Amino acid sequence: MTILSQRAPSVLEAYYEILTSGIEKYGDGSALSPLLMEDFDFEGPIAGHEVGSSLFLEGVRGFIANVNRIDLVQEVHDTDGSAVIYDAHMPEGIVRLTEFFRFTNGRIQRLRLLYDPADYLAKGGA
Repeated sequence: MTILSQRAPSVLEAYYEILTSGIEKYGDGSALSPLLMEDFDFEGPIAGHEVGSSLFLEGVRGFIANVNRIDLVQEVHDTDGSAVIYDAHMPEGIVRLTEFFRFTNGRIQRLRLLYDPADYLAKGGA
């Protein structure tokens, strides 16, 4: 089940399919890893800035374990990137997140994640 429109790049469809498929299916992140470039560049409010995917894959595991549902709010796509705003239904309420993606060769090169970290932790994020 994807939350995105048909305008979304296939790599994002696959990414959100993983995010919404549950922790049992996520496993060790081996389905997500091939979607990311080797020098994947991530920045988020809790994790900070990281190059490489290992810490990101761990963080996604914690996110998936605590999210009950994701509802799309808005998406914007161009040839090099996308921006997606969604509401994550957490154990103690809803948290709004925004993800800014850059793509290279059909894979995710960079991801900037924005949300209120205090709100995320208060609502059950790990």
